[in-house]
Amino acid sequence: MDLVVLDTETTGLEVSEGHRVIELGCVLISNRKHTETRFHYYINPGRAIDAEAREVHGISEAFLEDKPAFSEIMGEFLNFVEGTCLLYTSPSPR
Repeated sequence: MDLVVLDTETTGLEVSEGHRVIELGCVLISNRKHTETRFHYYINPGRAIDAEAREVHGISEAFLEDKPAFSEIMGEFLNFVEGTCLLYTSPSPR
């Protein structure tokens, strides 16, 4: 079974406050071996980035202005992960 390791950066940590993904990166692991097959996008969240989040990842709203919305890349992302086991890397506890 192929695995996809996924990592994200966000505008903040509270979904209930409308925070969104601003960077999505994936790497395909096939037959227990790392591959060069990747999926990566910066995403325009259509909202402000919390100062605390910006301190962690250093991504600015100005940098994201010309990036696609998630809805524009969603189909490509779903095609990339289709048929794989998706592994998410969670943040380290502070």
